[in-house]
Amino acid sequence: MTWSLHAIRYARRDAQRAQHFIGGDPHDGPMPMDYFSWVAVRDGRAVVIDTGFTAAVARKRGREFLRCPVDALRLVGVEPEAVEDVVLTHLHYDHVGNFDRFPKARFHLREEEIHYACGRYMRHRHLSHSFEVEDVVGIVRMNYAGRVVFHDGLQEPWPGFRLHPCGGHSAGLQFVSVDTARGRVVLASDVTHFYDNMELGRPFSTAFHVGEMLEGFDRLRAVAESPAHIVPGHDPLVMQRYPAPSAELEGIIARLDVPPRE
Repeated sequence: MTWSLHAIRYARRDAQRAQHFIGGDPHDGPMPMDYFSWVAVRDGRAVVIDTGFTAAVARKRGREFLRCPVDALRLVGVEPEAVEDVVLTHLHYDHVGNFDRFPKARFHLREEEIHYACGRYMRHRHLSHSFEVEDVVGIVRMNYAGRVVFHDGLQEPWPGFRLHPCGGHSAGLQFVSVDTARGRVVLASDVTHFYDNMELGRPFSTAFHVGEMLEGFDRLRAVAESPAHIVPGHDPLVMQRYPAPSAELEGIIARLDVPPRE
């Protein structure tokens, strides 16, 4: 059996190319950013990958909030209250907000990430600005409640669903690979924000370790069956390249378990 796999587009912001590459871009121009949550389903088990941010955080950070990513799960038949497992690729504000909307869930996280988010480097605004303190504190509380599962190294918590460690953007970042009907799909999360980061070999502007970010592009390619099986974490092209489950969900949900459009 394979997994179904969907991307949920829940927010966006206008931006320029120069904002998305270390060193800027000599051909600057508009390069908007989309924000996604993902969900994989197999044999009645739904695994949510990242939980987005709230409307309040969108207002605080000047993002355009399109819909609640948790409520949007119902558009693909997933009830948030019933979800038992949530994978957090890392603890940046746009990947861990809304965690409290999953009352039954265990949260799967690399242990190195919680050390990073609570440790010495958070005194540097350049790094700490990507975190919301209340989100980090909330995950600490979840750990005390026995609801955080920490992972180190390559893990396969469910058949055909793997967690891959990959630093660079954040110290404890991980990406996900999922066996689907079209083969192994790699959800890059923030290992590569855009197709261009990976394809041009140009690191994203928010980086904890530039060398690990560059090597992360190679890790994505090594896991994926082809470049077309890699899905970046923030690129609006994802919604153009992949079909919606129905006409009504165009621009909201993308199916990643089918081949991209020609």
